Amino acid sequence: MPEPATPAGPLTPERLRADVEHVLGEPAGAIADDEDLLDRGMDSIRLMSLVETWRAAGVETDFITLAEDASVAAWTRLLLDR
Repeated sequence: MPEPATPAGPLTPERLRADVEHVLGEPAGAIADDEDLLDRGMDSIRLMSLVETWRAAGVETDFITLAEDASVAAWTRLLLDR
């Protein structure tokens, strides 16, 4: 399972999207904002990888919260629009 390949630092909308695309093995721009990431192959291992990566960037989140509405748009609202 590849770890997100983005540099350390704060979570931004661009980094969030890049991390998601990376763990899913998708090219940049391949995932629509409102697309269900579970349908794209986001499994529990990939999701936990993102949770740990984003926690290291100072973001408070957990697996359950992200799994409830798994899309780039929902995660951006949840994690960055505070």
